[in-house]
Amino acid sequence: MTIRRVSKWLVVLSMAWAAATSAHAAVNDAAITGSAAPKALSEYGFFDDLKAHTPADRVLPYDLITPLFTDYAEKLRFVYVPEGKTAQYNPDDVFALPVGSALIKTFAYPQDARAPGENLRLIETRILAHTPKGWRTYPYVWNADMTDAALSPLGAKLDVSWITADGTSRTIRYAVPNMNQCRSCHVKGTGRDRTTVPIGPEAKHLNKDYSYTDGITNQLTKWTEAGILTGTPDNPDDAPRIAKWDDASLPVADRARGYLDINCAHCHAPDGPAHTSGLYLDTRATTSAQYGIFKRPVAAGRGSGGHDFSINPGDPESSIIVYRMDSTDPGIMMPELGRSTIHREGVALIREWIAGMED
Repeated sequence: MTIRRVSKWLVVLSMAWAAATSAHAAVNDAAITGSAAPKALSEYGFFDDLKAHTPADRVLPYDLITPLFTDYAEKLRFVYVPEGKTAQYNPDDVFALPVGSALIKTFAYPQDARAPGENLRLIETRILAHTPKGWRTYPYVWNADMTDAALSPLGAKLDVSWITADGTSRTIRYAVPNMNQCRSCHVKGTGRDRTTVPIGPEAKHLNKDYSYTDGITNQLTKWTEAGILTGTPDNPDDAPRIAKWDDASLPVADRARGYLDINCAHCHAPDGPAHTSGLYLDTRATTSAQYGIFKRPVAAGRGSGGHDFSINPGDPESSIIVYRMDSTDPGIMMPELGRSTIHREGVALIREWIAGMED
């Protein structure tokens, strides 16, 4: 074979190798673990196609059985665990994701909520990055062309319009949280033990099927097969699972408690920011007083609305939980952050649950 022919083959092989290795661009691990956050979302390399959110290698999409409510926004969630590392399964807590991992969550609105997932306007992407010094929270706001998102440490206020599920037009003033507000929802522990942690990646929230590009698979199974999670049960039915909040075939009590768990329990927990309230809304709370039944507030004020109990069985309108969920007054509303509107369907679920209780 002549030198010229060998050279041609080397060029062909080089081009083939380049094509194969460029099918998935590598995530920029240094961007995740660095002391300063990248100025643009694109610098992380989480997506082969940023606008389309086509994930890069080892970036895996996921969903929650019951998602946290954020002004009716759709959410696109992804997890990244670096090569050679794995998260550790825990049936009772958020998975221990190793340093270098990241959770990516994009908030978006469809042009018409009757066609979810179509014609999405990307609003913001929040990055939870596990650095050598702990978890860091970084909000990014998308530009008008949706070609990239810029770091916005101070947050932002944006007008967002869409057609709702009932066909009406709606406009809200959407609030992108600042970095301190992001951290406030991810705090665990008290005093010097306070630390920032993830919220959603827990067995009971992930234990469901997901439609991946290569087929429908249980998420716990997929995470294990992808090599990013170890220690999972062989059978997903042996892992905990909360009830989907809007699945009418399931008991209303299970759905209501699952809804309060994902929306409220990260604060209302023994080691959460609202621990002094004594109201614990995790589905693992076993006594009725812990999750509000005939529980009096520790401090009377506007937040109680003059009501005596967090949950007054049989009477949702005199229950503090309903009163606070059904408000947008900053001095009353719960959750305090993450919404400027009332989740009517969520409030209706809690009303139904309390109305059906016997005292």
